[in-house]
Amino acid sequence: MRQPSVAGPGLALALLSAVTFATSGTFARSLINDGWSAEAVVIVRVGIAALVLAAPAVIVLRGRWPVLRRNLASIGIFGLLGVAVAQACFFNAVRYLPVGVALLLEYLGVILVVGWTWLMQGQRPRRLTVAGSVTALAGLVFVLDLAGAGRLDPVGVLWGLGAAVGLAGYFVLAGRADPALPSVVMASGGMAAGAGALLLLGLVGALPLRATFDTVEFAGRHTSWLVPIAGLALVAAVVAYLAGIAAARALGARLASFVGLSEVLFAVLIAWLVLGELPTVVQLLGGLLIVAGVALVRLDELRIPAEPAQPEATEPEATEPALT
Repeated sequence: MRQPSVAGPGLALALLSAVTFATSGTFARSLINDGWSAEAVVIVRVGIAALVLAAPAVIVLRGRWPVLRRNLASIGIFGLLGVAVAQACFFNAVRYLPVGVALLLEYLGVILVVGWTWLMQGQRPRRLTVAGSVTALAGLVFVLDLAGAGRLDPVGVLWGLGAAVGLAGYFVLAGRADPALPSVVMASGGMAAGAGALLLLGLVGALPLRATFDTVEFAGRHTSWLVPIAGLALVAAVVAYLAGIAAARALGARLASFVGLSEVLFAVLIAWLVLGELPTVVQLLGGLLIVAGVALVRLDELRIPAEPAQPEATEPEATEPALT
């Protein structure tokens, strides 16, 4: 049983991680509205964050370079799907949808993981997981609000569902990570791989790369473009990841990821306060159902006995919050 002295700070770190991750859509919106492409926003965000995290990654890898070499392929795939696809799709969704709604669609990736493990690994979901999945899908119907005044742009919905696929890949790949591979190395390497892949595709003309360096409108004021960039890279990436990793170590990966669900609520609140965005009443109801459904799935996971702790010489299991 974890001591309160550890659980208290761990809970605070998990909430800090959720709050800082939740700012990403709001920071990105100011750049996208000013002419930045979503892909350029992702490249700058994760590229800077990867560089900042490179130093601690090198420090924890001292004497353990074979661990990195044998995991290069998995880090690369993680970066492509869990970072590049997830974030590019999410930021493209933000072009067409309220930030909170885009994040709700992305979090359906947790439900996709249930389907993946059932179809590919034969892990039949238990009743609580089924109930959570059905609740989340019912919430999706309300969020889409197909017949109401809050009907969403279908292009944005498709981007949001693409982000859900990327998020599902993030969870699946993170869950298969080598226990000996430090989480900060996985995060830094994955972000570097994701940024590099998007940059390469942009340079050959396969993806749009647009960036402007004028003042942008943020929180109702005109400010330098460096302000949202710093927010995205340092607050919504570096601080969010480091706090998330520390929380996972203090609380355990499952409980920390459960607390991380509050990111959705924080994102809606921040978008309302900074951008004046607020979903309709029907969409808010759907959002609550999605959060409740995902929470039920997470709660079912918490009922599964945790695997034995790793020896002190290796990195303990740590699943960070979603890459948004």
